[in-house]
Amino acid sequence: MERDMENRLRQARPLFWRNPARRPVAACGEVLAAHAPGVAAARESFARFAPLLADYFPELAPCGGRIASHLLPIPGMADAFRDPEGNAAFAPESLFLKGDHDLPVAGSVKARGGVHAVLCVAERLALAHGLVSSPQDDYRRLADAKARAFFAGHRLSVGSTGNLGLSIGVMGRALGFGVDVHMSREAREWKKKRLRDVGARVVEHASDYSAACAVARAEAQGRADRHFIDDENSLDLFYGYAVAAGELATQLAAAGLSPSPERPVSLYLPCGVGGAPGGVALGARLLFGDAAVISFVEPVQAPCFLYGLASGRHEAASVAELGLTLATEADGLAVGRPSRFVGRLMEPLLDGCLTVDDALLLRHVAALYRAHGIEVEPSAAAGLAGMEVLCGDPDGWRFGRDRAATSGVQVAWATGGRLVPAAEHAGFRERAVALAAQKGAR
Repeated sequence: MERDMENRLRQARPLFWRNPARRPVAACGEVLAAHAPGVAAARESFARFAPLLADYFPELAPCGGRIASHLLPIPGMADAFRDPEGNAAFAPESLFLKGDHDLPVAGSVKARGGVHAVLCVAERLALAHGLVSSPQDDYRRLADAKARAFFAGHRLSVGSTGNLGLSIGVMGRALGFGVDVHMSREAREWKKKRLRDVGARVVEHASDYSAACAVARAEAQGRADRHFIDDENSLDLFYGYAVAAGELATQLAAAGLSPSPERPVSLYLPCGVGGAPGGVALGARLLFGDAAVISFVEPVQAPCFLYGLASGRHEAASVAELGLTLATEADGLAVGRPSRFVGRLMEPLLDGCLTVDDALLLRHVAALYRAHGIEVEPSAAAGLAGMEVLCGDPDGWRFGRDRAATSGVQVAWATGGRLVPAAEHAGFRERAVALAAQKGAR
């Protein structure tokens, strides 16, 4: 890792990093082919369970049990994005928000991966124990008393900073599973309360996300009635996230915006341990190839994915080595080490990483609400904040021009917000005003 980049990370200032290991899709065929069947299987799994999901969750009934989000035009955000010379960076009509902040069931991007992971556990158990006879069976049978009594004898466990735990808790408890959510110190109190309200057991940890995961993993080890859902290494989670790219492709095509290498789609994906953005990135590479420009966005105090990739040490690299603290408004992204599995997989597929500070995050939370009435949590504003950093950073802007990214569609992926209490949303906007005033006074 270059000393200059290490120093910049230590300074905890927003920056752009171009991934030198990125390869053209033509050189990554073996990697992509290995995972394409898993993504297709996840899509089929969601379809099998859709009737059951529609029965359990009234908000899914109108769409037949499909967990999906809208692609939202956000032309009112155009003034936020300026190139290094102060000119408008993007055409207003090119700006979109992928609305996973408003996903039904769990209110975040984790609804895709988390729900899929729970469904995979339920399906394996149901097939093994005769609750359903085959994948062609009517999975609504898993809502009957016999199935629920069986699932009640099993416990799901997960380590989480918040949103993944909510997804596992809501879906697991709906099916009748016991659920243990090990929550790190960054987790918000309202998320813990929601979990307790659905009957999940919340185990609070004074340590960080990685330590909470380690305890959850150890508790489940060697027990047939315990099922640890591993955010760092789970293919069930990963492929559940990846199906979102197919949804995006359909939405772009419907809007007449099919990407090409000359006019690519740029994806700005908030990143914690890497599972959700990694899944979306894989799906995007499978569908769009080199017509997608993919950036992960992390807090300046928790750039674990960037550090793991740039150092070549992946999960062995901890941001604590840089003197960083994980202290950020973006609680869902406050992770010190990247996923062992996703870090290596993304190495040839990811274009770059961006880091953002809390002032940027909160400014975009407030600006999005002001321009379009959309409420997101700070983690979910990371994509928008990352777009601003890319435009204003000379290296980032040069990279964007090199990849023709500045002339294509810009999609910031919003990852959470639907379930956030109104008082929390108001507090985000108040803190944005306070930080802006502090900056103006300096």
